[in-house]
Amino acid sequence: MTKHAGSCLCGTVRFEVLGDFDSFYLCHCERCQKDTGSAHAANLFSQSAKLTWLMGLDAVMSFTLPGTRHNKSFCKSCGSALPNTQIAGLLVVPAGCLDTEVSVLPAAHIFTSSRVVWDDANSDVPEFEGLPE
Repeated sequence: MTKHAGSCLCGTVRFEVLGDFDSFYLCHCERCQKDTGSAHAANLFSQSAKLTWLMGLDAVMSFTLPGTRHNKSFCKSCGSALPNTQIAGLLVVPAGCLDTEVSVLPAAHIFTSSRVVWDDANSDVPEFEGLPE
């Protein structure tokens, strides 16, 4: 069985996911843009993997947008996105909070009707390994 470790930016929260992910989506909906501050969210989903909080459970906060199923869990100290189980029977793990490699690749871009114009995967924007000087 696959085991993944994860944490928040400040290290207050640490967790483990035991099991496999069923899917990996890059979501471009406006809600995911707002709660990530970016062009899309990168979330892994599982109906069978088990989440165990190893440290900092008291620092885990959750917000559900009223009238929706849209939920975000995050560290109250640093604001990092964290896994959530607010939708019954579904574990949602932001890919960026994992400290271990994920073998599954994104299956699809979803809600592309909300894709921002500056998110062009085929653009010729220069790339740098670090901060440009």
